[in-house]
Amino acid sequence: MKILADADACPVKEQIIACAETHDISVVMVADVAHTFFYPQPFISVVTVDQGADSADIVLANRTASGDICITADYGLASLLLAKNATVLHPNGFFFTTENIDRMLFERHISRELRRHKKNRGVHIRKRTKADDEKFLAALEKAISQKNSGLP
Repeated sequence: MKILADADACPVKEQIIACAETHDISVVMVADVAHTFFYPQPFISVVTVDQGADSADIVLANRTASGDICITADYGLASLLLAKNATVLHPNGFFFTTENIDRMLFERHISRELRRHKKNRGVHIRKRTKADDEKFLAALEKAISQKNSGLP
């Protein structure tokens, strides 16, 4: 088992690293060339890809194996990773599952259509809080403990 992160805009990189170090799990951070990361810890590898619409997503999908834990906010990528039997976690601390991914993809489609037709839904994205980070960390700990106990 390893942890893979869609690191371009990932707000929980430090939480991932701290948790992985505690549990002795390797981490793969994938980001495009516009983002530069360096981590001296030997259990962290950084994969840099070309800028492009899905460059990081393709690398993440190719490097993910059954049983891995993946962190992404990308619903389309989450769908691909679920098909590979990975545990997929959003940086906001919720799990993507085979039960909720279809609804989430549909809602993304509806939102895209509304934006295309210039319909303002009045949605404001609030600033990330410490509570958001704690919720994510609790979910990551849960995923790791489930994997270590043999649960799916």
